[in-house]
Amino acid sequence: MSHQSDLISTDIDAYLAQHERKELLRFLTCGNVDDGKSTLIGRLLHDSKMIYEDQLAAVQADSVKSGTTGAGKIDLALLVDGLQAEREQGITIDVAYRYFSTSTRKFIIADTPGHEQYTRNMATGASTCDLAVILIDARYGVQTQTKRHSFIASLLGLKHIIVAINKMDLVGYSEETYSKIKQDYLHFVTALGIEDIHFIPMSALDGDNVVNKSEFMPWYTGKTMMETLETIEIASDHNFTDARFPVQYVNRPNLDFRGFCGTIASGVFHKGDQITALPSGKTSFIKSIVTYDGELEKAFPPMAVTFTLTSEIDISRGDVIVANGSEPMIADSFKASIVWMAEKAMTPGRQYIIKLATRSVSGSISTIHHRIDVNTLEHHDANELKLNEIGSCSLSVNAPVVFDAYKKSKGTGSFIVIDRLSNVTVGAGMITGVTDDSDLKPVSAEERAARFSQTATAISLNGANAQEVVYQLERHLFDNGHAATILETFNAEFVPVIKHAGLICLTVNADANSVDLSFDCDNTSIEEIYTELKAKKIIY
Repeated sequence: MSHQSDLISTDIDAYLAQHERKELLRFLTCGNVDDGKSTLIGRLLHDSKMIYEDQLAAVQADSVKSGTTGAGKIDLALLVDGLQAEREQGITIDVAYRYFSTSTRKFIIADTPGHEQYTRNMATGASTCDLAVILIDARYGVQTQTKRHSFIASLLGLKHIIVAINKMDLVGYSEETYSKIKQDYLHFVTALGIEDIHFIPMSALDGDNVVNKSEFMPWYTGKTMMETLETIEIASDHNFTDARFPVQYVNRPNLDFRGFCGTIASGVFHKGDQITALPSGKTSFIKSIVTYDGELEKAFPPMAVTFTLTSEIDISRGDVIVANGSEPMIADSFKASIVWMAEKAMTPGRQYIIKLATRSVSGSISTIHHRIDVNTLEHHDANELKLNEIGSCSLSVNAPVVFDAYKKSKGTGSFIVIDRLSNVTVGAGMITGVTDDSDLKPVSAEERAARFSQTATAISLNGANAQEVVYQLERHLFDNGHAATILETFNAEFVPVIKHAGLICLTVNADANSVDLSFDCDNTSIEEIYTELKAKKIIY
């Protein structure tokens, strides 16, 4: 089945050892709908002999039934579009991961959807990749979706781009068409700062310049897709300068051992290095670097290791161990680019859980500076972020956190936003820097409403037992996460002040013209009052 089948059959241990030592390259394929992403991946698997015979037979049979690729041709996209819904529609609707290897490298492919409404899926797939393969249909050239995916790739810090100009067979293998598309793409990405870009003219359906050189494009003297994937340099992409080690777990199997477990985010740690634990600022020295296979003299990303220290200092999950040198930032606010991933829009002031490396803290998006139009890269004012939208925001958290700019260290510069009630991930962010005073804006009524999930309202409870009921209602609101205060002696001048603070003002037996709502407590229960407040969107 593969290029190493002989070694597998003769010495399986040698094969496994050789496979373990190979460098891993993660890449994603993206582009417009029907640009040939799934076909390209199928071709890579097919021409590198990474398909089982029964898989190939099944795909051949399905290709005959579908009749989508013409007589005698195999629809290799069927190897990838495994979901029934995808195969019914002929499109990819979710991120599908595929694995293969050659004699020099192991590969993980993230096949991402092309539709605009699946931008969040593309961002998810790109977050762990080293490289992006952006497909362009040679008949149509650079499209809006091409620009969108290129921008997201740059936003997520991908340093390498392969522009695969596909379906060259449908434009007569024209060098002029290829050159025009290359020029248009380079003109667009100038503003994105992507430096390592490779252009390859190909036909994924027929295999031209995918694994094997094309005899129809002698004017192209560059590498094939497979050769580029095998030789592109990614080892230097990691930050080996700024040593960062987010602590995931404190290991205490007995009284004689106390180790700090985690995955190195950046930099190189050596046995004997002086380290600092943040945010406490306590210092010590690395006594040993422990792994399952024994102790090491040094460790670097993305290795998972355990540190033991020469002295006992207080370190717990969520802390970050750094080596002396470049220090990360410590603050309770920062700026970031956020990709919103939930149906319910993100509004400033609403409380979320912010998970940064191994630390989880509560916090909120304090300001949306602008929304980024991923089609044109233009900035627009916004008071919320909807599903699949990207914005530049300031965040405030309820305790100091340790972080770097995302471009400096992905591991300590990225975070996810989690809904406090459902525990669902609703957003992903890349930190751009600290928040300064010029980024701060006055707190708006909308932000206060979002923070307390309510509309500031003055409510009077009337009746013989109103004095008792008003305290019950305040408790009921408070227990459900809302903010209310009781105005013991009603004064109409105080009501605007209380409402300006975003609070629900409760009072008793006030004139109906002086408040927003009135309830007769003698004929209405607490539960009925609460239900009506929800129905009127006073609380939500």
